[in-house]
This record gives sequence, structure tokens and C-alpha cells, in this order.
Amino acid sequence: MTGALIFDPLVPWAMVLMVAVIAAISVTLAVLRGLNGWPLRAVAALVVLGALCNPSYQQEDRAPLTDIVMLLEDETASQGLSDRPAQRTEAADALAERIAARPNTEVRRIVVPDGEGDAGTRLMTSLSGALAEEPRARIAGIVAVSDGRVHDADLPLDLPAPMHLLLTGRETDWDRRLSISNAPAFAIIGEPVTLTLRIEDMGAAPAGDGIAPLEISVDGAEPQLFQVPLDQDIELPVTLPHGGRNVIEFTVPMAEGELTDRNNRALVQMNGVRDRLRVLLVSGEPHPGGRTWRNLLKSDSSVDLVHFTILRPPEKQDGVPVSELSLIAFPTRELFLEKIDDFDLIIFDRYKRRGILPALYLDNVANYIRTGGAVLVAAGPDFAGADSIFRSPLGSVLPAAPTARVVEQPYRPVVSDLGNRHPVTTDLPDNGDWGRWLRQIELTEPAGNVVMTGADERPLLVLNRVGLGRVALLASDHAWLWNRGYEGGGPQLELLRRLAHWMMKEPELEEEALTAEATGQTMRIERRTLEETVPPVVLTDPSGNTVELELSEISPGVFGTTYEGPEIGLYRLENGDQLAVIGLGPAAPREFEQTIATGDILEPVIAGLRGGIIRLEDGLPRLRDVREGRPAAGRNWIGLTPRGAYETRDVRQTALLPGWLVLLLSAAFITGAWLREGRR
Repeated sequence: MTGALIFDPLVPWAMVLMVAVIAAISVTLAVLRGLNGWPLRAVAALVVLGALCNPSYQQEDRAPLTDIVMLLEDETASQGLSDRPAQRTEAADALAERIAARPNTEVRRIVVPDGEGDAGTRLMTSLSGALAEEPRARIAGIVAVSDGRVHDADLPLDLPAPMHLLLTGRETDWDRRLSISNAPAFAIIGEPVTLTLRIEDMGAAPAGDGIAPLEISVDGAEPQLFQVPLDQDIELPVTLPHGGRNVIEFTVPMAEGELTDRNNRALVQMNGVRDRLRVLLVSGEPHPGGRTWRNLLKSDSSVDLVHFTILRPPEKQDGVPVSELSLIAFPTRELFLEKIDDFDLIIFDRYKRRGILPALYLDNVANYIRTGGAVLVAAGPDFAGADSIFRSPLGSVLPAAPTARVVEQPYRPVVSDLGNRHPVTTDLPDNGDWGRWLRQIELTEPAGNVVMTGADERPLLVLNRVGLGRVALLASDHAWLWNRGYEGGGPQLELLRRLAHWMMKEPELEEEALTAEATGQTMRIERRTLEETVPPVVLTDPSGNTVELELSEISPGVFGTTYEGPEIGLYRLENGDQLAVIGLGPAAPREFEQTIATGDILEPVIAGLRGGIIRLEDGLPRLRDVREGRPAAGRNWIGLTPRGAYETRDVRQTALLPGWLVLLLSAAFITGAWLREGRR
């Protein structure tokens, strides 16, 4: 039970002051006039002023409340390194027992988990949420058991009590980290892009020669080993090998004694794009399909087209001088010998041997295919004749041989069973029956994949790989009928576009491929194949654990599944001879970017409240009571501020100047003053 004198004025304080001034002036005038009743007048005025202030005596029935100590336990990923889990658990349990043993004190244990996504340690966010659920007047102290690697230390919080950090980890800890900067999302194929790489040792690293091993792997291939200097930026030029997604993995092998290898790996995913597609179109003679090829290639602004057209064959004698047919001699030697490797694709459209391109040139084209080039042959009737380019050095790489028969009859092109699984011809737009073609060159001994058939199921479109390159043979020169809308037309532009992109090795048109796309922590795995079944995918997670995933058929030639990754990092996929890598989040999560325990990050917050930072390896600190505003930490001790909070259960107020008493006193003193002055 406690008591206190309180004032609850009946009128505003300004009016009370005004009455007091008037009363003082009245009393002063009475004194100046020599009225001997002025003391009684003054007392009467004081009684009135006291009544206006309405004094009362308040009694409260109070129940004391316990002080609350917030105990934050950091259980994020970086706290799982070395012996930090044991340090944290032992310290938190022992400290909680000591706090609970104190009189009038209780503890709130708050677990700080990993932030959502890759947000890191959100200790101050967890503290803010806990403080919102407790009355500030009861908070006697805040103690965090953590490695100090907090990623929201700049969160503005008005803490009601001193904060202390009990630091896990050891002074002898050290770690090695690999980081990559300046990594663009896109890069042009064949042109180098510069990445900035840095390998640095943190903490109490052992003395060495300042050199670290570095492994670089592209798309999961066998890594190459390099020796690079430590603690300095390295400018690394990288040239993407192919279009589409390129996954470049940089790895530093784990050294003896370092905390973790989770930050020894960096993953760069860049999409390779072609600056310009260089295409050489060789037309043997003018025909309606020639304009179709030219329009298709010229419609794409990213295509550089060189069109080599034979307008007048050598056997034609019309008496026109050669100097009047051409302004300059066409640079055939430069195109087919010196600059042939500059082209991404060469198309022979109804070309036959005329002596214009010597056998040496065609032999060089065959070598161009074997070393990684691409050639498409659109065959006309000449392909079946004696002057066919099949009967040249180019014939050794073509996927089928002509039988010398030209089929002159209407037929509808049909995608074969194999073509339904090949990305070039699968799901071609179909608005009903495609229009018919009227001519086909009969082929025999097809090598590779027959993806379309024509009259009497004869091979119409044959795709094959030769060495490092690719070759395609279209056994008809009537594809242009689709473009003209003959009998409804057909998907001519889409077919030729896919065909050209497959030959230029665009990843999305590979018939044998293993790919994965990530959405958050979920990855979508797809396996494209020409086979009817595929084995399970073997997945290796960042911790080295493997799991087999069965694939189900999504569409002809496409098998897939989904997988929920249990952790952030790099996953490796293997299916037969196909390999793929994919990163869920960064290869090195934020929790492992900096792993050495430190109090520097929270020091500004703790210093402002005069708290302390103590290493647990030096022992658990003692607890002391300190007054508010005094230093709250010292050598091996931390302080708590008793709050003295209470709960008011009952309140009683007694008026000191009730109305009747004020009336009686004021009347008595005024009457007494009047009588005294009257007697005079």
C-alpha cells in the first residue's frame, strides 16, 4: 500500500494563477491601506486557491511484477560451424538457470532461425518481434548468444535495457573465401567478358606461400586446375562456349583447419547470345524457293547474309561478255577457303557441280563440318543427277545418298515417329492438314535421324552429326509451296527456323539434353531424348548427398520431374552421359560469406546502451544489478537493470479540502477580517 498527494484542479492552471495574482494584489492593497485584518484576508485567499487546486490523498494497492531478461539464441547456419552449437547450447542453458534463480526475475528464450530465402541472420528483427509482446517497463536486460554475424544490425530499435553479446567461436578460427564480382547475366558468344575473382583468408589463417589452388569447370565438365594468389583481385577473361545458359563453377579445395568449404565455391550462370549470325546461302540456279530462303534469312536483323547465286551457268552461251554481267568477281576463294570458318551456317539450295566451285572448295566445306560447322542441303532434281554435289568431296558427310530417281507426285510431308520426339519437328503448328508438295528426291541409306517422311514414307528430312559439326538434308525443293499457302500451306517458316537454330547448336533444340530451372528452392528437371525410356536422374546436393529421381514422360521425347532442394547451394545432375548443374540461391549462402565470429557489427548498438561483448571461450560471465544509465558490463560480468515494475490493483482518493470545509473556512476568515477591521 502506498500513498501520495495529488492535485486535480477544478479549473485550468492558468485561471488558478490569475486568481492567485488577484488575491495577492488585494492583500497588498490591504497592507498598504493599513487594514489590520489583512492576514485573515490572505488566509481566506489561500483556502480558495487550495480549493481550486483540488488536493487529494491517493492510496494505491500495488503488486510487484517480475523483471524480464531477453535471451536470444542464434541458431542460423553459421552457428553450426565447428563447436559453436555446443557453445551456444551450454551457455544458453546455464545462463537461463542463473537468471531464473535470481529473485523477481524471469527469462524469455528467443530462437533466431535463418532468414527466409537468403536473408541471413535477422537477430534484431527477432528481438523487435519479441519486444512487441512484452511491456517495456519490465525489460531488465537483453543477452544474445551469437557469432555476431548479424545482417540487420542497422534496424532502428529503441531498446529499453542494456544489451550484451556472448560471442561464440574461437580466436584461432580461420576460413578461406572465394568471391566473384562483375558477373553479367548475358554475354556474347566468342567475345571475352571479364570477371573479378578474389580468394581471401579470414581470421587467424596460418602462414603460407600466398598461393591457393583454383578449379574452373564449365557446365559440369572436368575442372581445370590453376594456382592463383591470395588476397588480391584477379581479372579473369571468360569466353562462353555456346548459346543459352552457361554454368561456370569456380572452386577452391578445402584447406586443413578452415571452418567450412561452403564459401569456397562460386557459381556464375550466364546466357550466351550471338551477336550476329553469319550465313552463306549458295543458290545453284534461280527458282521460286530461292526467294523464300532469302526472305527468311533477311527477316532476322541479327543475321548477316552472304548470298552466292549462279545467275548464268557456264554452259549457257548467250554472247553477253562476262564483264557486263558482274561488276566485280565474286570472292569464291576467300569465302570457301580463307573465311569459311567465319560462317555459322552454309546452305546449298539446288546447287550442283558446274565447275564454278572446284573440288578443293567442297572438300574444305566437308572439313568445315567435321570441325564444328553446319551445312544444310535443300535438294532439287539436280541432286539425283550425275552433277549432284553428293558425287563430290561433300558427299562423304551428307546423311543420305540419292538413288537417281525423282518422285514427281503430290504428297503430304509427315513428321515421323522419331521426329515426334526431336525438338526440330515436335509440336509443329498444325491448323489441319498441311498442304501437299509435288516433288521429292528419293534417298537411300539414310544416316542419322529421319524426322520427316514424304511420298510412300520415303525419307524427306534427315539430320545427322558428323565429327563436331552438323548436316541436314531436305530431299525436296518445294518447301516454298507452304509459304505461298498452296492447299492451306504449312509451318514452313517455323520448320526452317528450328532447323537453322538446331544446326547452329542452340541449346533449346538439342535432342539429347538435361536441363533444370529453379524457382525459389524448387527445381524443374527435364530430360530430352530420342529414346523411349530414360534412367533415373542422380542428384548430388551441396552437402554431397545423392538421391535418385524417377522421370515421367511429359510429352514425346521429354521426361521430367520436380525436386524441392533442402538447402541453398550447387546441385549436380547426372543422367546417362548428360550432366547439368544448377544453383538454388547463391553457391555460397549469405550465412557463409563471412564466418569468423566478431562483435564489431553489434558494437554500435551495444555501446549505446553501455552493454558488453564477451567471448564464451573465456567463460560464462557473472550477472550483476546495475542502476539505469550506469556501465552495464565489465571484466567477466554483465549487468541487469532492476525495473521495479508493479501492477496497481486498487486506487482510493480522499479529498483534503471538501466543499463544505472550504466554505466554512473561507467564511470564517473573511468574517474575522471584517470584524477586526470594524472594531478599529
